[in-house]
Amino acid sequence: MKFLERLTGIDVKTVPMNDPETLSLFSRTDALKVDERNYHEVTGGLGLPEFGTPFVRGMLEATMPDKFSDLVRISGLSHGTDVWRTNAEDLIKNNGLSLDEVIGCRDDIMVYLMHAGLPAKLSFDIMESVRKGKGLREEWIEAMKANNVPQWYIESCLKIKYMFPKAHAVAYVMMAIRVAWFKVHQPLAYYCSYFSLRVNAHEIETQTASMETVQARLNSINMRLKDFNTKRDVTIKEKNLIDTLEVTLELQSRGFTISQIDLDLSEADEYRLDPRDNKAIIPPFTVVDGLGVNVAKQIVSAREEKPFISKKDLMSRGGISSTTVKKFDELGVTTHLQETNQMSLF
Repeated sequence: MKFLERLTGIDVKTVPMNDPETLSLFSRTDALKVDERNYHEVTGGLGLPEFGTPFVRGMLEATMPDKFSDLVRISGLSHGTDVWRTNAEDLIKNNGLSLDEVIGCRDDIMVYLMHAGLPAKLSFDIMESVRKGKGLREEWIEAMKANNVPQWYIESCLKIKYMFPKAHAVAYVMMAIRVAWFKVHQPLAYYCSYFSLRVNAHEIETQTASMETVQARLNSINMRLKDFNTKRDVTIKEKNLIDTLEVTLELQSRGFTISQIDLDLSEADEYRLDPRDNKAIIPPFTVVDGLGVNVAKQIVSAREEKPFISKKDLMSRGGISSTTVKKFDELGVTTHLQETNQMSLF
């Protein structure tokens, strides 16, 4: 939130909770204005906190939420144990129940049972037992049946091992909606914050390449993960790259790009808006493998004192190795610099 505020000057507390385009992200991608020929996500949940994992994105596709309360219920379902899988998911798919009807958060149980006619204290005790995974006593089941609580509801309670409190779910949803608002209305700031703070791996050669290259690299990793013979050969970095490349593909599908690292414009460890192109962001120096934050900050500090006049000067004042300079050359960062500080008189 602080990163987005700093980049845009917008107070995150002023972000509305009921913006139609923002809420639509959780059920479709229209608000992103993506090129659908190259982008195949069903919802816009990718990259959103608490809603961006494959598991929760699958929940969004199954339920198609369209209001704040739906998202709170999904947050509860995704954080509980035995609340969604083999429980609410089956009730929605096979029994024709809506998202509003299934149990999402622990508070839902007490409120539902009180409305059904059970005493408040008994409703509370049942909620506490279910949310801790302790099930239902026989006398409770009889009381529930006597108040016309349906059998599916009783069976759902018996399956639950842990339930999320609604207050926590509301807090998570508010955060997700704020980030989603920036994703829709301040997209480049959103992508700067996501790539700076949320990804665990970069492959800048691929991220700055064409959409086809990004898709091919992503397909390659996913296919190898699905094959038993090649799954063990997929590195941890490649697994972490999946999220990075998925969001890169989304960025490109919206008509935006990631520029090359720039010796004069790149920050140490944060992506920034490209002042030369209003549809691009610039990666920081730390996306280069083996280049740590301290060295990246030294490069920026030395650059601010005076421009680098050669690769030797960069190594000396920037504190980088010849290996890193070679990598910079491959990325086109230092190709404009001469090798040494020699000056020609003619």
